[in-house]
Amino acid sequence: MSELTIEVEERKEIGSGPSGRLRAAGSLPAVVYGGGKDPVPIVVDRKTVAELLRQRGGANAVFLLKMAGTDKSRHVMTREISVDAISRQVVHIDFQRIDMTDKVRVSVAIALEGVPEGVKTEGGVLDFINREVEVECLPAAIPGSIALDVSALLIGDHLEVSDLTLPEGVELTDDAPRVIVAVAHSRVAAEVEEAEAEAEAEAEALIEAERDEPEVIRRGRESEEEESAEEAD
Repeated sequence: MSELTIEVEERKEIGSGPSGRLRAAGSLPAVVYGGGKDPVPIVVDRKTVAELLRQRGGANAVFLLKMAGTDKSRHVMTREISVDAISRQVVHIDFQRIDMTDKVRVSVAIALEGVPEGVKTEGGVLDFINREVEVECLPAAIPGSIALDVSALLIGDHLEVSDLTLPEGVELTDDAPRVIVAVAHSRVAAEVEEAEAEAEAEAEALIEAERDEPEVIRRGRESEEEESAEEAD
């Protein structure tokens, strides 16, 4: 993982008013915490952060923060990114101090590859049940995502967390047999099968009824012949 550097300034004023003025000027209020030290309010450039988050994908991004005008720097990870509900713009960021030689636990997205055979040829649907997995590794080894090939799955098949192939140096922290994806019958396919089953049952019932009908007629004719013979006697 390449190192991303952000130059920051210490934030002298806190509160909604000063934070609003920072955003209006193209900056973002942020805070650095953890590492056994007190939280430090900082200011970061909005465009720089947006570009770096785009490159790294936002979640689990590792940065080197450098305090402007000093020789102070510290590795951090993004822990919370607050987004405005209307504008969808980032309005605040929480950074956590980390040591690049200490392992961290993070949730990593699972990226599905391929189209299941059961979807292509059997009319099934793919159910993506668990989209993330928790792993432990050094900060520099955090994967952007973990690939999972689903192309061989047929209807009724599934893949679990244990089926993931992890990058070197990355370990699962959850060994529970959790299902990630499964291929099942689609609702339409299930309805078609049900309709076909009902139609087949109706056809069988009709055939049985037709089989019984000649017997009724035959018996009726036998009764008429017997009555005629009795009258002749």
